[in-house]
Order: sequence, then C-alpha cells, then structure tokens
Amino acid sequence: MRQTSEAAVPEGHPGVLEDRLRRFATIWSRAIFPATATSLTRPEFEEHLLPLARVLSDALHARPFTAQVAQQVGAALVGAHCTDPDALGRTLGVVDAYLVLYCGDPEQSAEESRARCARLQHALATGFAQALRERTLAEQESIARSSLLARSEALHAMHATEVRFRAVFEGAAIGIGIADLEGNVLEVNDTLTQMFGGLENHVRGRKVTDWAHPEDRPHVWEFYRELVKGEREHYRVEKPFYRNDGTVLWTNLTVSLLRDADGRPQYQLALFEDTTERRLLNLRLRYEATHDALTGLPNRTLFFERLEKAVGAGNGTRFGLCYLDLDGFKTINDSLGHATGDRLLVEVADRLQSCATAPGEMVARLGGDEFVALTTGPDTQAEVDELATRILNALATPIRVDGREFTVRGSIGIVEGPAGERTGAEVLRSADITMYRAKSAGGNRFEIADPEADARAITRHGLTNALPAALERGEFFIEYQPLVHLGDGSVHGAEALVRWCHPQHGVLGPDRFIPLAERTGLIVPLGRWVLQEAVRQARFWSRRHTDGGPLRINVNLSPAQLQHPGLVADTVDVLERSGLEPGALCLEVTESALIGADEERLGPLRQLAEMGVDIALDDFGTGYSNLANLRRLPVSVLKLDRSFTQGMQRHPADPVDLKIVEGIVSLAHSLELAVTVEGVETAAQAEQLREIGCDTAQGWYYARPGAPDRIHTLVLADAV
Repeated sequence: MRQTSEAAVPEGHPGVLEDRLRRFATIWSRAIFPATATSLTRPEFEEHLLPLARVLSDALHARPFTAQVAQQVGAALVGAHCTDPDALGRTLGVVDAYLVLYCGDPEQSAEESRARCARLQHALATGFAQALRERTLAEQESIARSSLLARSEALHAMHATEVRFRAVFEGAAIGIGIADLEGNVLEVNDTLTQMFGGLENHVRGRKVTDWAHPEDRPHVWEFYRELVKGEREHYRVEKPFYRNDGTVLWTNLTVSLLRDADGRPQYQLALFEDTTERRLLNLRLRYEATHDALTGLPNRTLFFERLEKAVGAGNGTRFGLCYLDLDGFKTINDSLGHATGDRLLVEVADRLQSCATAPGEMVARLGGDEFVALTTGPDTQAEVDELATRILNALATPIRVDGREFTVRGSIGIVEGPAGERTGAEVLRSADITMYRAKSAGGNRFEIADPEADARAITRHGLTNALPAALERGEFFIEYQPLVHLGDGSVHGAEALVRWCHPQHGVLGPDRFIPLAERTGLIVPLGRWVLQEAVRQARFWSRRHTDGGPLRINVNLSPAQLQHPGLVADTVDVLERSGLEPGALCLEVTESALIGADEERLGPLRQLAEMGVDIALDDFGTGYSNLANLRRLPVSVLKLDRSFTQGMQRHPADPVDLKIVEGIVSLAHSLELAVTVEGVETAAQAEQLREIGCDTAQGWYYARPGAPDRIHTLVLADAV
C-alpha cells in the first residue's frame, strides 16, 4: 500500500522517480561501502553510485531491452575500487531485491520485470569479472616491468654509490678514518692526514689506542670499549690529539659502528671536526668575559665564581675577604678627567696584585674604584688582617701620574669566617656594609664585619627602600605634644611629630626615618603631607576651642625643605585650603640649618614671616649659638635645646646652667623673641624656668606626644 505522501503525486512523475532512484542508491551504498577500498566518505560514495543506479533503471525500462549496458556498471565498480568479491555479491543482492521495487515499470508485468532484472544481474557480474581480470593482468605486467627496472637501477645505484662514497670520502671537509675492531687504522682521507700534520704514514697503520691524550675524559675510552663490543652504535665526544710536532689538535669526534649484512660488528668509522681555532677563540672570549679590560684583573664574574667556591667549600676551611673602596677618587675623576683616573686605577691594580701572591689569594676589580681581595686556607683570621695591612701600606706611597703625585687612601671592609655558613652574596653585602663603616670613620683604615652593625645597616636600607610606598599606603601618622604657657599653665599649642607605623618593625620615631628621607629626597613630599595634616588638625581645634584664641601648631622643617623652591607656595596653599590663620602656624628650623645662610636662602623664611607665620629657631644652643646673628634671622621664637634643662634636674640646680638660660632669655626678650624650652620633666624645672622668664615649655612633665584628641582634654583640664 502506498504512503499518503506519494498518493497525491502520479507514479510516473519525474520527482517521484528521482526520489526512488536515490533511495535505491542509498541502500546500495550502505550495502557495499564496508567492502570498498576507497578514500571517499559514504555520502560521497553514494553520489558516485547514483549515475550507475540510473543506468540500471534506464536499462530496466528500455525498449528494445538490452542487458549489455549493465556490464558498464560492473566495470565501473572495479574502477571505484570495489574489487572485493563480497562487494559484487552484495551488489547483486541489492539489485535483485530493490531494483524492480524502486525502479520498476508499472506498464510491465511482474514476470517481465523480474526476467529483465535477472539478465541485468548476469551482465553486471560479467562486466565486473572482465574488468577485474584486466586490472589484475595490468598490475602483474606493471610489477614485472618495475622489477626489471629496479634491478637495473640497483646496479647503476651500486656503482654510483661507490663513486659518491669515494668522492665524499676524499673531498670531505672533515677528517674521516676507518678502522677494524682491533683498532687498526685501515683508511684515512686527505683532510684527516692534513689535520695531523700532512704525513700519511703517521696516521695510516697506527692503532686507535695510540691516540690517547692526558686531557681525555675517562668516559671517552669507556665509550670506545662499548662500541667495539657491539654494545653501542655510536658516540660523540670532544677529544684532543697530539700532532706530529707535539702541538694539540682539538676535535669534535664522532665514532660509529659499521655492521655486516648479518648484523655483526665489522668496522668503526670516525669523523673528526677540527675545533682548535674555535677552542682558542672561546678561551680568549672567556678571558675577556672574566677579566677587567682596564686593569687585567679578574672581574666581578670570575670573582663571584671563586667566592662561591670558597664559601661553599666546607671541610673545615675558612675564607677572608677585603672589600676596598678608594677614598676621594671621584674628586680626581671630576677634576682631572677619566683618563687620569684610569691610569691611577691601573697603578692601584698593580700594587694590589703584588699584595696577593700567596696560594689561595686573588685580587679582582668589581668596577669603578672598588676592588676585592680574597684569601682561603685554614688560618685566614690572621691572614686577612695582614692582607688588609699590606694593601693600605702599598697605597701609602704616592702614585705619580702625568707629572703629578697622588696620595691614595682606601677604606676596607673585612669579612672572615668558616666556609659553608653563608652565600657569596651575603658575604659580599656584609663586606660592602663594613667598608662604608670604615669610610664613615674617616677612611684609610679597615673595619671587621660585625653582625649587629650589618643588621642595623640592612634595616636602614630596607626602611629607605620602603619609604616611598609607605607614604602612598598611608603608613605615617602624627602625634602631638602640647606647648604650655609657663605663666598660667594653659595649653598654648602643640608640636606635630610624625611617626611611621611600619608593618614589620612597628611604630618608628622620626629619628629612625627622617635622616633616610632627607638622603633620598622623600623628605619634601613627606614634609608637605605633615604640614597638611597638622594644619588641618589645628583648624579642627580652632573650631572646638573658641576661648582664648586658636591653638598654635608647630611643624618642623628640614634643611631640604628650606631649599625647595615650592616651600612658600605650598605653605600658602595649605593655609588657604584649610582656612587657618597664618599666625596659628609656627615653622621650626634647626639652628644648624641656618648657620652661614645667605639672604637668598633666608628669603623664603622672610616671606613666610611677613605673612604672619611664626619661625622658631629649634635646638638653639647646639650649634654655634651666635647670638649676634639672631638679629638678621627672620625668627620670632627661640627653642632651647633639652641639654639646658638637664642641669636643672639635680638639686640644687647647676647655677651655671641657670645663668646661661637666664642670659639667653634676657637677650631673646630684648630682641622681642619668645623662648620655648624643651625637655621639661619635673615641677621644679618648670618653676625655675617660669621664674627665669621662659614663655612656653614642653616635655613629659606636661604630656607625652599622643593622639590629637588628648590636646583638647588638656585644654579643658589645664596642663599643670
């Protein structure tokens, strides 16, 4: 019974016939594809069978009927690599079962259609068999021709191979030698003969074992024994040989085992690449890479190799290291030029070389005017001190360069100890730190490394490196110490004291990091931040403390800030942004920072003073204390150093200290300067200072530096 979708279309309609023909091709491709040796995919193979299915369908309908066209289909199957007998059987089965069903003529009787289908199957099988036979005969003939051609080509190739081998053997740019398994040299080429001096009789006829060399590595001859036993097919080594004239030939040697047709070891083939010039060049490059071009001494690279070997030796050995830096060498370079400096360094290097001639001693130049001397042995504790003394004595004699005599001085840091406890980098860092300690002590001397001093220096370096990031991360904060009126005990203001809340070291006072900030230049942005925070806090106090006028805020200025061109502009900007009156700000400058200051340097302070900002001369009495110089300084406050109050702690107080303070206060008041005293720790001191006439004071007697909210508490409760 027909499907509903087909009932609406006439059975003879071209679309229906094409659809049935494609179904037949699909069934056919699925049946024979597994037995087909083709590179096509199954859908592609189905498309290949579709025209063959159409040939069978047309033949089934043809009038008059002829079955011979089916032979073409059988031959086409062979051409599509369907040569497996199973492919033919499956094809005949598909044609028998489905050709009439899908492609039959409705106008023909069933008997006639089946008869035609049977004859088409017979013709298809005949075409398949004929095509398969013709293909087999063609392949056999092709194989026979190929065999004859191959035999002929093999004879020609054998001859050509022999010619090529001889040409390669004789004309090769590398040395080639052939020996038997007993080591007798049988054949050598001209290149190998020339490599060994040009005398063939000195090469041919010798045994391989005659070519041993003292610098042969042990594994070279172990490889050779394994090869002649057949345990190794080849090996490659770097090996030196003696030439006839006694010179050394360096080679990259490759030795291979040659076997006969049955696989038995028969010969050994050696290939020699002459690397003598390359090796000499590498040695020269190595020397240049490990020695200083100016002085000829070992450089930093070679020194580190020796140092790492010395400190890692162990076995009870010791080492001593002298790290030398010339004192004042930069001045010579800057004043007389680098050419003179270089000649001076060459002379210094020669003298240092003469100081380290004992076994285990070496001298190297690290760069610039830095040199190192290393000694190793069982008793380096005494040897390294003697070595440092010899170096300083050798430098003591003046050096004459270009008609000038130079007295060279040096600072030496010494590190000595047992091997195996520290790395080379740690030893060199300790020596470097110790050398700078010797330089700070005046130079022209040596110092011995001290672990505690090293630790302090390393901590300083760490703090220096961490300063910039600490400011960005907000690790700094300010504590405030009250300034108290000695007359009535009221809080007059406060001094802003910066602190560093370090992640590892905890809270650090200014003495730990302010000098580092001054050396690195960070003191300017850090000082600006302190000024902003302190002024902001003072403005906050002024809003809360309305009785008695605003509290004054004292902020310290470093010498670097005084010389910064933006000091005045920054201060004005901070005051304007906060709204604080200039008279509520006092900038403290140390006496030592203003010693010898000219008018240009004092100009910014004068501008600030004219604006109404108070300028205090801090630590007065620690410098020259030139009282006459006070008249030209734009200061309005003197802050006496705490050293003046220390003599007042005794009972009775030192009368000399009292007279000095009394004289300073009298002079300051005559110059219309206020006097503040630091370091007040007892009530007796406070009373004495009040009687003398000091204006304000600060110290632990009143309050220690603390959080800003404590100032307001002191204001309410009174300081005394």
